[in-house]
Amino acid sequence: MDPYTENGQAIPAALNPQGFETVPDILAWACRQHAEKPAFTSFGRTLSYAELGRLSAAFAVYLQRHTGLQPGDRIAIQLPNLIQYPVVAYGAMRAGLVLVNTNPLYTRDEMLHQFRDSGAKALVIHKSMAHKAEKILSQTDIETVFVTQVGDLHGFVRRNLLNAAVKYLKKLEPDYYLPGALGLRDCLLQYVGETPVHVCRKPSDLVCLQYTGGTTGVSKGAMLSHANLISNAQQAHTLVADINNQWTTNVVAPLPLYHIYAFTLSQLVVLKGGHSVLIANPRDIDGMVNELRRWQLTGFVGLNTLFVALCNNPAFQALDFSQLKLTCSGGMALTQAAAQQWQTTTGCAITEGYGLTETSPGVCFNPPGYEQIGTIGLPLAATELRITNAAGENQPVGEPGELCVRGPQVMQGYWQRPRDTRATFTDDGFLITGDIAVREADGFIRLVDRAKDLIITSGFNVYPNEVEDAICLHPAVLECAAVGVADDVCGEIVKVVLVTREPVTREQIRDWCRERLTAYKIPRLVEFTDELPKTNVGKVLRRTLREQPDVTDADTVQATTG
Repeated sequence: MDPYTENGQAIPAALNPQGFETVPDILAWACRQHAEKPAFTSFGRTLSYAELGRLSAAFAVYLQRHTGLQPGDRIAIQLPNLIQYPVVAYGAMRAGLVLVNTNPLYTRDEMLHQFRDSGAKALVIHKSMAHKAEKILSQTDIETVFVTQVGDLHGFVRRNLLNAAVKYLKKLEPDYYLPGALGLRDCLLQYVGETPVHVCRKPSDLVCLQYTGGTTGVSKGAMLSHANLISNAQQAHTLVADINNQWTTNVVAPLPLYHIYAFTLSQLVVLKGGHSVLIANPRDIDGMVNELRRWQLTGFVGLNTLFVALCNNPAFQALDFSQLKLTCSGGMALTQAAAQQWQTTTGCAITEGYGLTETSPGVCFNPPGYEQIGTIGLPLAATELRITNAAGENQPVGEPGELCVRGPQVMQGYWQRPRDTRATFTDDGFLITGDIAVREADGFIRLVDRAKDLIITSGFNVYPNEVEDAICLHPAVLECAAVGVADDVCGEIVKVVLVTREPVTREQIRDWCRERLTAYKIPRLVEFTDELPKTNVGKVLRRTLREQPDVTDADTVQATTG
């Protein structure tokens, strides 16, 4: 047996005092313990745990009685952060189905790849995206389609106002033709109050096909089991259990639930009986701030680009942060500048962690109250780390190498890709992350960069994160991305692309770097843009920047773009 086939099979007993076996067990426990507490809020509608339990049960009943879906079949969920998301996700899991979390901003080609690769047989989709599905469903195995609108779980008046505003004022619902598509609201209302037939699922059973972001190649489905997700939620719970005053009372969740970072953290919040305030469009900073005014914030889940955008918004700066106890950062490297600006603005330190889609996602996390900015913290409980050189040998403390991970949160493998799976694991079952890291003397882990993003100039290694971190400390710089571009003499040279908040010249940027970086790390090319290319989660797409031609003269003064 290959070592990686043991991944995701069981939950370590030390991590599982409640004896959970499946993710729906977490919801059932929370419904018993916290029935009347708020669970999720979106667009002004709050679901209590009791309501979430009843509505998810209703969806499971409909799936069991009116579709041919069997336990283990895949169902794609393509929704923004609406309260429908947890309802259908938990309902599908209660029916024994496997979730295929799908980005609602995907193009038709991206949807087609994910639906065909996963073999999805059902789809829950927001009405604004149904016109994309219309063009591709005939090329997939999808037979059952549920369509929903923003206001479907609201009361009569607000439901109609919200749905009309989205369709007629914002014009976000193009016409589509999907004969046989089912209205999600009608399906739910048929069975509210009924209980689905219990489906026997084991911790080792697959619960989610979580597709990688595709930033470094073809998007692949990471096979995550109930054991994977429960283990990771419990690992995080172990770290944050001692934070006073219930950090989960009002947790702002602007990152999309289709992303594994937000998806698993929402399980942690449910595990603690907490309340997630869902933000449907995190790119609308003004709209987000208006929503945040309604809540006494106790927790916040974000990433570097979002922290920067919020801290530069005057209305956000004026909010009351007196109860903010925990701010989590993940998804991309946290710069010192962003961390300092957030703490100055909110009075709350950012607690950075690290993970991958393939690890459900958490691997390391800074202990709250003992954060070391610039590190990703300590390994989570029951997690083994190796930092190895090119020969696979362990690197000594302080020396960079490739980070490898073994633990109960590590995926079972890539869906229907045995060759990719074998290439991603060592012979003794460690996941090869592709990230370069250093273990400090005190055990904290410092992430250096992605191995694939490493810039090699004249034989010297340049890590983009280090360059970006130095440049982002410049008072004129809002955001920065560093990449390597081909050069006939050096092999590669360093190029940086900046978003600025005030005028600055290229030579001023280089002068700044000369004081902080070794000569070969100083960018030869400095470019400016209004916005860095990013994934829909907010992660900078370095690959896109590498592929873009150089468009400006290196000695020209740049006017402000911020």
